[in-house]
Amino acid sequence: MDSPNKPADTELRRRSAEGVAALDRAIAILDAFTAADRSLSLAEIAARTGLYKSTILRLANSLLRGQLLERLDDGRYRVGPAAFRLGALYQRSVVAVDILLPIMRDLSEHSWESVAFYVRSGDVRTCLYRVESKHPIRYTIREGDVLPLLVGSGGRVLAAFSGQPGEPYETIRRTCNCLAIGDRDPETAGVSAPVFGPGRNLLGALTLAGPSTRVDAAFLQRMKRPLLEAAARATRAFGEDASLLEQASLAAEALP
Repeated sequence: MDSPNKPADTELRRRSAEGVAALDRAIAILDAFTAADRSLSLAEIAARTGLYKSTILRLANSLLRGQLLERLDDGRYRVGPAAFRLGALYQRSVVAVDILLPIMRDLSEHSWESVAFYVRSGDVRTCLYRVESKHPIRYTIREGDVLPLLVGSGGRVLAAFSGQPGEPYETIRRTCNCLAIGDRDPETAGVSAPVFGPGRNLLGALTLAGPSTRVDAAFLQRMKRPLLEAAARATRAFGEDASLLEQASLAAEALP
């Protein structure tokens, strides 16, 4: 026998599903904005989301009330101040080690080589975090070690995305990676990629490296895509658009 509450339960589930769908559409509207967009028109939002303009207008009213969107005098929309507040809250809640170490461990598991994260300190770089290789023979860099900036794949990536002019830095900025064999140490080789934070702020360089007797050019070429994917994953977790790194990852895969 049907429960007397069944019609009410069905209506509640229907409203719940509609609420979730509306939330998904509102998120899609916010996701339509990229770092390159100062504002978007209604037509541009519709083209990017696939939503009807009437739906966008209805949901935009809620986003406007919540200050997640702002409507400009010319009718265009931009992301509102509440989004900045939420972003600031997220940044304060993020602990870099909690983001980076799981990603570094995954990359090390995949490659069986050492993975390090370097940050720039003036004219040198410092190893902030490190995950050791599974091989008994490995190159020895420890957390806290200070290395030159303009040698080694990690240092060159940091220099490139800090504005160092000329080559190889122009190529590094274009490809988002640097492969180096015997550059800093004749017995080591590595490949590095940048990790960004909000506003495309350079946070550091993710480096996969090992002894050059084992880690040769062919191996490093194969590791470019996993490395760039790891850098993109970290960049997204820090709250920045990772499309530059994702495109570089696809380009690295296409290389012979």
